[in-house]
Amino acid sequence: MTFPLLEKDQAAESVRPIYDKLGGKTGKVLNFFKLMANKPDALKAFLEFYQAVWAPGALAPKIKELAYLTASTYNLCEY
Repeated sequence: MTFPLLEKDQAAESVRPIYDKLGGKTGKVLNFFKLMANKPDALKAFLEFYQAVWAPGALAPKIKELAYLTASTYNLCEY
């Protein structure tokens, strides 16, 4: 089974404001989010989680990024 990468005009109406926010000044939305747009509820839940992870806290952003990259490498993630 494959899922398309949805552009803003193809995404559900509820996802379009999310694209605007993710695109910021450049207007570019990462393919990861375009893929998740196929399941708007999953995209919204992931973004809430993602914001919580990257919010200021006990760990410095550099440590969070190192953990992110380590997990991606360990799992052979191509992103």
